[in-house]
Amino acid sequence: MFTGIIEEIGVLKEVRKGMHSSVLTIQGSIVFDDLRIGDSVAVNGVCLTAAGLSSNTFQADVMHETLDRSSLGRLRPGAFVNLERAMPANGRFGGHMVSGHIDGVGLVKSMHKDDNAVWYTIAAESSILRYIVEKGSIAVDGISLTVAAITESDFSLSAIPHTVKSTILSHKRPGDLVNLENDLVGKYMGRLIDSVPDQTRSKGITKEFLTKSGY
Repeated sequence: MFTGIIEEIGVLKEVRKGMHSSVLTIQGSIVFDDLRIGDSVAVNGVCLTAAGLSSNTFQADVMHETLDRSSLGRLRPGAFVNLERAMPANGRFGGHMVSGHIDGVGLVKSMHKDDNAVWYTIAAESSILRYIVEKGSIAVDGISLTVAAITESDFSLSAIPHTVKSTILSHKRPGDLVNLENDLVGKYMGRLIDSVPDQTRSKGITKEFLTKSGY
């Protein structure tokens, strides 16, 4: 589990491509304070396992499903990446619950400055937009951000200077792809509602129904 509070910007040093998978070598500094083989690291919001370590790099295997669902397969050596270690049990919860399991990718449509903030408008598929709510949370390339507005085809958010400077948001331009992970609570509630029979749904979600469903 992650929080969406990025610890540092790392660099993709090498990509070794297999037939349907890849091995990424990523360089950093802060995340190596206590990183061990087998530990989880979110790379642009994707939960990866450190399979090999050196003094300032780690290697991670990326399977076919992850390459298809995220933007990792499009990265080239030299690319900057957001890095966050899994949250320790005694750590502070500064963002929101982020699993590191990407729902899909979005496309940066536009950016503009608003005083000291930067607005980003991101297009996404309807399957992702259905779980996004205004003032709700979303992870964009692993960054915990708050949705400011939403339409039928995109959503917008405003990032403060610290967030832009401390993450790869500072390198994003219109046309770039970003990894998106919807809020876990929204996805679970959506799954619950989808499982409700039509006749029950027409009557509304009742306390009795929620109790029977384990809530």
